[in-house]
Amino acid sequence: MVRRSCIVGVGSYLPAQVLTNKDLEARVDTTDEWITQRTGIRERHIAAEGEHTSDLALAAARQALERAGMPAQALDLIVLATTTPDHTFPATATKVQAALGMTGGAAFDVQAVCSGFIYALAVADNFIRSGQAKNALVIGAETFSRLLDWNDRTTCVLFGDGAGAVVLQAVEGEGTNDDRGVLSTHLHSDGRHYDLLWVDGGIALGRSGFVKMNGQEVFRHAVGRLAEVMEETLAFNGMDASQVDWLVPHQANRRIIDGAARKLKLSADKVVITVDRHGNTSAASIPLALAAAVDDGRIKTGDVVLMEAMGGGFTWGAALVRM
Repeated sequence: MVRRSCIVGVGSYLPAQVLTNKDLEARVDTTDEWITQRTGIRERHIAAEGEHTSDLALAAARQALERAGMPAQALDLIVLATTTPDHTFPATATKVQAALGMTGGAAFDVQAVCSGFIYALAVADNFIRSGQAKNALVIGAETFSRLLDWNDRTTCVLFGDGAGAVVLQAVEGEGTNDDRGVLSTHLHSDGRHYDLLWVDGGIALGRSGFVKMNGQEVFRHAVGRLAEVMEETLAFNGMDASQVDWLVPHQANRRIIDGAARKLKLSADKVVITVDRHGNTSAASIPLALAAAVDDGRIKTGDVVLMEAMGGGFTWGAALVRM
Protein backbone atom coordinates (compact mmCIF):
# COMPACT_ATOMS: atom_id res chain seq x y z
CA MET A 1 0.00 0.00 0.00
CA VAL A 2 1.11 3.55 -0.78
CA ARG A 3 0.52 6.53 1.49
CA ARG A 4 -0.73 9.69 -0.20
CA SER A 5 -2.13 13.12 0.69
CA CYS A 6 -5.82 13.53 -0.15
CA ILE A 7 -7.50 16.94 -0.35
CA VAL A 8 -10.52 16.60 1.96
CA GLY A 9 -11.49 20.27 2.34
CA VAL A 10 -10.97 23.61 0.59
CA GLY A 11 -11.58 27.14 1.80
CA SER A 12 -11.13 30.71 0.65
CA TYR A 13 -11.41 34.30 1.78
CA LEU A 14 -11.47 37.59 -0.12
CA PRO A 15 -11.46 41.02 1.56
CA ALA A 16 -14.69 42.98 1.25
CA GLN A 17 -13.20 45.97 -0.59
CA VAL A 18 -13.27 45.60 -4.38
CA LEU A 19 -11.06 47.82 -6.54
CA THR A 20 -12.19 47.92 -10.17
CA ASN A 21 -10.30 49.02 -13.25
CA LYS A 22 -12.57 52.06 -13.37
CA ASP A 23 -11.47 52.92 -9.84
CA LEU A 24 -7.84 52.71 -10.94
CA GLU A 25 -8.47 55.08 -13.85
CA ALA A 26 -8.97 57.80 -11.25
CA ARG A 27 -5.71 56.97 -9.45
CA VAL A 28 -3.16 56.28 -12.17
CA ASP A 29 -2.66 56.88 -15.91
CA THR A 30 -4.39 53.77 -17.25
CA THR A 31 -7.73 52.61 -18.67
CA ASP A 32 -10.13 49.77 -18.03
CA GLU A 33 -9.75 48.72 -21.67
CA TRP A 34 -5.93 48.58 -21.50
CA ILE A 35 -5.87 46.56 -18.28
CA THR A 36 -8.51 44.10 -19.50
CA GLN A 37 -6.90 43.57 -22.91
CA ARG A 38 -3.37 43.15 -21.57
CA THR A 39 -4.10 41.12 -18.43
CA GLY A 40 -7.70 39.90 -18.35
CA ILE A 41 -8.14 41.57 -14.95
CA ARG A 42 -11.32 43.55 -14.28
CA GLU A 43 -11.23 43.88 -10.49
CA ARG A 44 -9.32 42.80 -7.41
CA HIS A 45 -9.90 42.69 -3.63
CA ILE A 46 -7.91 44.89 -1.24
CA ALA A 47 -7.41 44.16 2.44
CA ALA A 48 -8.87 46.74 4.83
CA GLU A 49 -6.72 48.83 7.11
CA GLY A 50 -5.81 46.63 10.07
CA GLU A 51 -6.66 43.44 8.14
CA HIS A 52 -3.50 41.33 8.09
CA THR A 53 -2.29 38.33 6.12
CA SER A 54 -2.92 36.15 9.20
CA ASP A 55 -6.57 37.31 9.27
CA LEU A 56 -7.10 36.28 5.66
CA ALA A 57 -5.30 32.99 6.20
CA LEU A 58 -7.31 32.21 9.32
CA ALA A 59 -10.65 32.78 7.57
CA ALA A 60 -9.70 30.48 4.67
CA ALA A 61 -8.31 27.88 7.08
CA ARG A 62 -11.46 27.78 9.18
CA GLN A 63 -13.62 27.27 6.12
CA ALA A 64 -11.37 24.48 4.80
CA LEU A 65 -11.38 22.70 8.18
CA GLU A 66 -15.17 23.04 8.48
CA ARG A 67 -15.67 21.54 5.02
CA ALA A 68 -13.25 18.74 5.87
CA GLY A 69 -15.15 18.06 9.07
CA MET A 70 -11.85 18.18 10.92
CA PRO A 71 -11.08 19.95 14.21
CA ALA A 72 -7.90 22.03 14.27
CA GLN A 73 -6.62 19.86 17.12
CA ALA A 74 -6.36 16.96 14.65
CA LEU A 75 -3.78 18.81 12.56
CA ASP A 76 -0.12 17.80 12.69
CA LEU A 77 1.15 20.51 10.38
CA ILE A 78 0.41 23.97 8.98
CA VAL A 79 2.41 25.24 6.00
CA LEU A 80 1.58 28.81 5.02
CA ALA A 81 2.82 30.24 1.73
CA THR A 82 3.15 34.02 1.77
CA THR A 83 5.31 36.87 0.53
CA THR A 84 3.63 39.32 2.90
CA PRO A 85 3.94 37.94 6.45
CA ASP A 86 2.53 39.94 9.34
CA HIS A 87 6.01 40.33 10.84
CA THR A 88 9.59 39.53 9.90
CA PHE A 89 9.28 36.84 12.57
CA PRO A 90 7.72 34.75 13.95
CA ALA A 91 6.08 32.87 11.09
CA THR A 92 2.57 33.96 10.25
CA ALA A 93 1.63 30.26 10.34
CA THR A 94 2.19 30.24 14.10
CA LYS A 95 -0.34 33.06 14.51
CA VAL A 96 -2.86 31.00 12.57
CA GLN A 97 -1.96 27.94 14.65
CA ALA A 98 -2.65 29.81 17.89
CA ALA A 99 -5.90 31.33 16.63
CA LEU A 100 -7.15 27.89 15.58
CA GLY A 101 -6.37 26.46 19.01
CA MET A 102 -3.87 23.95 17.59
CA THR A 103 -1.25 23.36 20.29
CA GLY A 104 0.62 20.36 18.87
CA GLY A 105 2.46 19.65 15.66
CA ALA A 106 4.38 22.25 13.66
CA ALA A 107 3.59 25.45 11.80
CA PHE A 108 5.86 27.45 9.51
CA ASP A 109 5.90 29.71 6.43
CA VAL A 110 7.38 29.13 2.98
CA GLN A 111 8.27 31.91 0.55
CA ALA A 112 8.37 31.29 -3.17
CA VAL A 113 6.22 34.28 -4.19
CA CYS A 114 3.57 33.25 -6.75
CA SER A 115 4.78 29.63 -6.71
CA GLY A 116 4.36 29.54 -2.94
CA PHE A 117 1.25 27.40 -2.78
CA ILE A 118 2.78 24.69 -5.00
CA TYR A 119 5.91 24.73 -2.83
CA ALA A 120 3.84 24.55 0.37
CA LEU A 121 1.73 21.71 -1.04
CA ALA A 122 4.88 19.79 -1.96
CA VAL A 123 6.32 20.26 1.55
CA ALA A 124 3.14 19.09 3.27
CA ASP A 125 2.69 16.20 0.85
CA ASN A 126 6.21 14.97 1.57
CA PHE A 127 5.60 15.19 5.33
CA ILE A 128 2.54 12.98 4.88
CA ARG A 129 4.21 10.55 2.47
CA SER A 130 7.10 10.08 4.91
CA GLY A 131 4.74 9.40 7.82
CA GLN A 132 5.71 12.54 9.74
CA ALA A 133 2.19 13.95 9.51
CA LYS A 134 -1.31 12.57 9.05
CA ASN A 135 -3.35 15.77 8.68
CA ALA A 136 -1.97 19.01 7.24
CA LEU A 137 -3.32 22.45 6.48
CA VAL A 138 -1.80 24.21 3.46
CA ILE A 139 -2.56 27.92 3.05
CA GLY A 140 -1.70 30.56 0.49
CA ALA A 141 -2.36 34.06 1.82
CA GLU A 142 -1.29 37.51 0.69
CA THR A 143 -1.82 41.20 1.35
CA PHE A 144 0.17 41.97 -1.78
CA SER A 145 -1.41 45.39 -2.23
CA ARG A 146 0.93 46.62 0.52
CA LEU A 147 3.94 46.02 -1.71
CA LEU A 148 2.59 48.17 -4.54
CA ASP A 149 3.62 51.61 -5.70
CA TRP A 150 0.21 53.06 -6.57
CA ASN A 151 1.90 55.50 -8.95
CA ASP A 152 3.43 52.67 -11.02
CA ARG A 153 0.80 51.76 -13.58
CA THR A 154 2.80 48.75 -14.80
CA THR A 155 2.43 46.91 -11.47
CA CYS A 156 -0.34 48.40 -9.33
CA VAL A 157 -3.08 47.22 -11.70
CA LEU A 158 -2.02 43.57 -11.49
CA PHE A 159 -2.26 42.45 -7.88
CA GLY A 160 -4.88 41.81 -5.23
CA ASP A 161 -5.28 40.30 -1.77
CA GLY A 162 -6.84 37.05 -0.61
CA ALA A 163 -6.30 33.61 0.88
CA GLY A 164 -7.07 30.00 0.05
CA ALA A 165 -6.49 26.78 1.95
CA VAL A 166 -6.69 23.02 1.59
CA VAL A 167 -6.78 20.29 4.21
CA LEU A 168 -4.68 17.22 3.39
CA GLN A 169 -5.28 13.85 5.01
CA ALA A 170 -3.17 10.71 4.72
CA VAL A 171 -4.84 7.90 2.76
CA GLU A 172 -3.63 4.41 1.85
CA GLY A 173 -4.03 3.15 -1.70
CA GLU A 174 -2.59 0.94 -4.41
CA GLY A 175 -0.33 3.70 -5.67
CA THR A 176 -1.98 4.01 -9.09
CA ASN A 177 -3.23 7.12 -10.88
CA ASP A 178 -6.77 5.98 -10.08
CA ASP A 179 -6.23 6.57 -6.36
CA ARG A 180 -7.32 9.89 -4.88
CA GLY A 181 -4.60 12.19 -3.62
CA VAL A 182 -1.57 14.20 -4.67
CA LEU A 183 -0.03 12.14 -7.46
CA SER A 184 3.17 14.18 -7.70
CA THR A 185 4.71 17.62 -7.21
CA HIS A 186 7.54 19.19 -9.20
CA LEU A 187 9.55 22.24 -8.11
CA HIS A 188 12.13 24.39 -9.90
CA SER A 189 13.97 27.67 -9.52
CA ASP A 190 16.60 29.69 -11.37
CA GLY A 191 18.08 32.52 -9.34
CA ARG A 192 19.79 34.07 -12.35
CA HIS A 193 16.50 35.85 -13.05
CA TYR A 194 16.19 37.31 -9.56
CA ASP A 195 16.02 40.92 -10.75
CA LEU A 196 13.29 40.48 -13.37
CA LEU A 197 10.55 40.34 -10.73
CA TRP A 198 11.42 41.52 -7.26
CA VAL A 199 10.80 44.00 -4.45
CA ASP A 200 13.39 46.76 -4.05
CA GLY A 201 13.39 46.49 -0.27
CA GLY A 202 14.08 44.19 2.64
CA ILE A 203 16.08 43.91 5.84
CA ALA A 204 19.38 44.53 4.06
CA LEU A 205 18.05 47.74 2.50
CA GLY A 206 16.21 49.04 5.53
CA ARG A 207 12.86 49.59 3.80
CA SER A 208 9.89 47.47 2.74
CA GLY A 209 10.11 48.52 -0.93
CA PHE A 210 7.81 48.08 -3.92
CA VAL A 211 7.28 45.46 -6.61
CA LYS A 212 9.48 45.91 -9.69
CA MET A 213 8.97 43.87 -12.84
CA ASN A 214 10.28 43.47 -16.37
CA GLY A 215 6.93 42.43 -17.78
CA GLN A 216 8.06 41.30 -21.24
CA GLU A 217 10.80 39.04 -19.89
CA VAL A 218 8.54 37.60 -17.19
CA PHE A 219 5.90 36.80 -19.81
CA ARG A 220 8.44 35.12 -22.10
CA HIS A 221 9.88 32.94 -19.36
CA ALA A 222 6.50 32.13 -17.82
CA VAL A 223 4.86 30.61 -20.89
CA GLY A 224 7.87 28.39 -21.61
CA ARG A 225 8.63 27.28 -18.05
CA LEU A 226 4.99 26.55 -17.22
CA ALA A 227 4.48 24.44 -20.35
CA GLU A 228 7.68 22.52 -19.54
CA VAL A 229 6.74 21.75 -15.95
CA MET A 230 3.24 20.66 -16.94
CA GLU A 231 4.69 18.30 -19.54
CA GLU A 232 7.20 17.03 -16.96
CA THR A 233 4.40 16.36 -14.47
CA LEU A 234 2.22 14.47 -16.92
CA ALA A 235 5.16 12.43 -18.24
CA PHE A 236 6.18 11.49 -14.68
CA ASN A 237 2.71 10.04 -14.14
CA GLY A 238 2.48 8.38 -17.56
CA MET A 239 -0.44 10.59 -18.55
CA ASP A 240 -1.26 13.08 -21.29
CA ALA A 241 -3.29 16.27 -21.41
CA SER A 242 -6.44 14.44 -22.50
CA GLN A 243 -6.57 12.79 -19.07
CA VAL A 244 -6.59 16.12 -17.23
CA ASP A 245 -10.08 17.21 -16.18
CA TRP A 246 -9.07 20.69 -15.00
CA LEU A 247 -6.08 23.00 -15.17
CA VAL A 248 -5.96 25.34 -12.16
CA PRO A 249 -3.14 27.76 -13.02
CA HIS A 250 -1.63 30.62 -11.11
CA GLN A 251 -3.82 33.59 -11.96
CA ALA A 252 -1.23 36.15 -13.04
CA ASN A 253 -2.26 37.18 -16.51
CA ARG A 254 -4.89 35.78 -18.88
CA ARG A 255 -2.45 35.81 -21.80
CA ILE A 256 0.11 33.73 -19.86
CA ILE A 257 -2.61 31.25 -18.85
CA ASP A 258 -3.89 30.94 -22.42
CA GLY A 259 -0.37 30.62 -23.84
CA ALA A 260 0.62 27.82 -21.47
CA ALA A 261 -2.64 25.97 -22.09
CA ARG A 262 -2.16 26.20 -25.87
CA LYS A 263 1.37 24.81 -25.62
CA LEU A 264 -0.05 21.78 -23.80
CA LYS A 265 -2.98 21.60 -26.25
CA LEU A 266 -5.46 21.86 -23.37
CA SER A 267 -8.98 22.93 -24.25
CA ALA A 268 -9.97 26.35 -22.89
CA ASP A 269 -13.07 24.86 -21.27
CA LYS A 270 -10.80 22.82 -18.98
CA VAL A 271 -9.05 25.89 -17.54
CA VAL A 272 -10.24 27.53 -14.32
CA ILE A 273 -10.05 31.32 -14.64
CA THR A 274 -10.48 33.75 -11.74
CA VAL A 275 -7.91 36.38 -12.70
CA ASP A 276 -10.69 38.65 -13.97
CA ARG A 277 -12.23 38.84 -10.46
CA HIS A 278 -9.19 38.39 -8.21
CA GLY A 279 -6.20 39.80 -10.07
CA ASN A 280 -2.85 38.25 -9.21
CA THR A 281 -3.02 37.21 -5.55
CA SER A 282 0.43 35.58 -5.62
CA ALA A 283 0.56 32.48 -3.37
CA ALA A 284 -3.20 32.69 -2.77
CA SER A 285 -4.25 32.49 -6.41
CA ILE A 286 -4.24 28.72 -6.96
CA PRO A 287 -6.15 27.75 -3.79
CA LEU A 288 -8.61 30.61 -4.42
CA ALA A 289 -9.24 29.34 -7.96
CA LEU A 290 -9.45 25.73 -6.76
CA ALA A 291 -12.00 26.67 -4.10
CA ALA A 292 -14.06 28.64 -6.63
CA ALA A 293 -14.27 25.65 -8.98
CA VAL A 294 -15.09 23.23 -6.15
CA ASP A 295 -17.75 25.59 -4.79
CA ASP A 296 -19.54 25.98 -8.13
CA GLY A 297 -19.48 22.23 -8.79
CA ARG A 298 -17.05 22.15 -11.70
CA ILE A 299 -14.38 20.19 -9.84
CA LYS A 300 -15.76 16.98 -8.40
CA THR A 301 -14.42 14.03 -6.42
CA GLY A 302 -12.28 11.87 -8.70
CA ASP A 303 -11.34 14.65 -11.13
CA VAL A 304 -7.71 14.98 -12.17
CA VAL A 305 -6.50 18.52 -11.50
CA LEU A 306 -3.21 19.98 -12.76
CA MET A 307 -1.94 23.04 -10.90
CA GLU A 308 0.99 25.22 -11.99
CA ALA A 309 2.64 28.49 -11.04
CA MET A 310 5.66 30.68 -11.64
CA GLY A 311 6.92 33.45 -9.40
CA GLY A 312 9.80 35.80 -8.70
CA GLY A 313 13.18 34.27 -8.27
CA PHE A 314 12.35 32.70 -10.71
CA THR A 315 10.53 29.84 -9.05
CA TRP A 316 8.05 27.56 -10.76
CA GLY A 317 6.33 24.25 -10.21
CA ALA A 318 3.34 22.01 -10.74
CA ALA A 319 1.24 19.46 -8.90
CA LEU A 320 -1.10 16.75 -10.19
CA VAL A 321 -3.94 15.77 -7.90
CA ARG A 322 -6.89 13.40 -8.13
CA MET A 323 -9.57 15.05 -6.02
